[in-house]
Amino acid sequence: MGRAISFLALFGLMIFSLGCGNAPGIPESSSEAGEMKSINLDNVNIEWLGHASVRITANEKVVYIDPYNLTTFVKADLILITHSHYDHCSIADLRRVSRPGTVVVATADCISQLRKVENISIKIPQPNKTIEFPGMVGLYVETVPAYNTAKMFHPKENNWLGYIVNVNGKRIYHAGDTDLIPEMKNIKDIDVAFLPVGGTYTMDAAEAARAADEIRPKIAVPMHYGAIVGSIKDAEKFKELCGCNVDILERVQ
Repeated sequence: MGRAISFLALFGLMIFSLGCGNAPGIPESSSEAGEMKSINLDNVNIEWLGHASVRITANEKVVYIDPYNLTTFVKADLILITHSHYDHCSIADLRRVSRPGTVVVATADCISQLRKVENISIKIPQPNKTIEFPGMVGLYVETVPAYNTAKMFHPKENNWLGYIVNVNGKRIYHAGDTDLIPEMKNIKDIDVAFLPVGGTYTMDAAEAARAADEIRPKIAVPMHYGAIVGSIKDAEKFKELCGCNVDILERVQ
């Protein structure tokens, strides 16, 4: 009788696991906060470096988004800056990870700061543009709007940015400092979406969960917490409220 009960329990667990598993080709989400250090999709490695900093490595190319307060340094081929606030356009960190020839894509208000970094190539796009890079095969970037709707910290008229990095057929969205905005309805086919959850200056966890449900990425990752505003509790609340797979990444040290 005991063996029969054990078999039934095991069978039930197998059925439950099949019912709750992810679709084929989608990495399993972490079950606890900080369990995963990176996401790897077909040799595209994606890391969270704390706050709003992300590093993407593919095809022997290194892409940073908003490097800030870094504790690990790998020289960059491409750096994307969402706007000029010090925790996104950090000259000290840009100097650490840039090298002669590094391409920096940034908003117009960053130019005076970027001139302090030697031997970089600067591109200043507007929202809703596509940027290609000679020598970076299989990689291009789309710029998307990022702004507040009911706060004064990130006005729409500043033309500040989020980015979609396209590499090896994968699409990684970094929302920048933003609220839930109508333009997110046009963001489609995203493999990994980094969304701010800390509140005050950006979306809070509940609003970010609604954004994730709008965008429907294969994996959503909370960011913009743990340094200036927000805490791991905001990331956990985001995961609880979100209707898609969520990975709470451990900061790469």
